[in-house]
Amino acid sequence: METECIPIRVDAEAARAFQSVSTEERQKLEILLSIRLSEAIRANSSLKQTMTRISRKAQQRGLTPEVLRAILDEA
Repeated sequence: METECIPIRVDAEAARAFQSVSTEERQKLEILLSIRLSEAIRANSSLKQTMTRISRKAQQRGLTPEVLRAILDEA
């Protein structure tokens, strides 16, 4: 999968949380954000369908509920 860097403005708390996690956790968060951005532009998708697809893709890429909880708990 080809990737590109883009600037995104987030609140200061989100930026600090992102910067404080490990490289592996950052990569997982970047994957989640990429999926979410792609899904958000699909006007035909309902929120539930979008969330289901995001969850499925994140799990396929190794993000488990435990890993996500650990990331969120560190923030």
